[in-house]
Amino acid sequence: MLPASVIEQALSELKIRYYQRLFDPIVTLWAFLAQVLDTDKSCHNAVSKVIAYLAGQGVEIPSTDTSAYCQARSRLPEKFLEKLFSQVGQSLEEKLGTEHLWCGRNVKVIDGSTVSMPDTVENQKAYPQPKTQKAGCGFPIAKIGVIFSLATGAAVALCIDVLNTHDIKLARNLYSFLKPNDVLVGDRAFCAYADMFTIKNINCDAVFRKHQSRTTAMRKGKIVGDCDKLVTWYKPKTCSKGLNKDEFNALPPSITVREIYYYIVIPGFRTQQVSLITTLLDEGTYSTLAIVGLYGQRWDVELDLRHIKTTLGMDVLRCKTPSMVRKEIYVYLLAYNLLRSLMWSAGTTYSTPPLRLSLQGTRHHLNNFIPELLAAISTKRLKIYRTLLEWH
Repeated sequence: MLPASVIEQALSELKIRYYQRLFDPIVTLWAFLAQVLDTDKSCHNAVSKVIAYLAGQGVEIPSTDTSAYCQARSRLPEKFLEKLFSQVGQSLEEKLGTEHLWCGRNVKVIDGSTVSMPDTVENQKAYPQPKTQKAGCGFPIAKIGVIFSLATGAAVALCIDVLNTHDIKLARNLYSFLKPNDVLVGDRAFCAYADMFTIKNINCDAVFRKHQSRTTAMRKGKIVGDCDKLVTWYKPKTCSKGLNKDEFNALPPSITVREIYYYIVIPGFRTQQVSLITTLLDEGTYSTLAIVGLYGQRWDVELDLRHIKTTLGMDVLRCKTPSMVRKEIYVYLLAYNLLRSLMWSAGTTYSTPPLRLSLQGTRHHLNNFIPELLAAISTKRLKIYRTLLEWH
């Protein structure tokens, strides 16, 4: 899943040099991944796993003290972890066939959330706790923005900032990770004039829920179908906080977008109207029902982020410095993408939709199979790996 050759290549490409020691970058990263995948996330447990492996190899057993491992983790460059996280997600993207696309397009979904961390002076300075909490009674909190692949479930881009950062600012730091012809789906927090133009300007498209502050008279616009019309948006009169003057001046005086609205009816509850705004203007290629159905799949990605936080345990981080906090987040997302890779291999091998497999079940299987995979000779290891895939 993440062989030493891949890690060594990343180190070489980033020109990262290291000394040959027990906790070199390869062993340290493997131990770090095992640590975030385990329910016992202590450094002592991670070091114990390394010692158990070395005992099986018949080599000299190091001290059980965790200081060497903790120092080795701190030496892992952040850009190295970011590269591996992105690389694993991208390798999954490259496996997509036409049958995995939506109307011939690759769909990405953007979402945001928060994570807490230990209450240290350094963490408080970099990621202050909410102002509503009394000093000494809260924990530092960071805000994260993540772009996921709708087809694979993998995370493909990440942005980390302070708590009071607006979702749209996080999003603007992530647009550069989109590829031409991508379709980006998101909730109302991302639906702004500048963002619709920016996404279209990089040869991508957007499907966002309309922000509650924007109203459109239903009689205005060009009707293209039932509950479906083309409308003109005009450039805001004042520059928003998230744009500088040059960016604001570069915006066109108006843009044409498509507005689709539909109703969610649940017996016993008030009927809810949902309005979508999209740059997909060709109703012949992208039907009303297709766009509504696409937006409905956004819920799966919200569950993906929830899985990372609750199933894997990223909601409460353990590292005590801002640098290590960011590294810990990248390792969590790398571990998540490795699980998605395993689910993809299992699903495609045994004709089961990968997204229907259980992330928690995959984590359990992988944790239970890792000792056997490490101890087995190469010929037997392949058989064990196939059994791991089949058990999904």
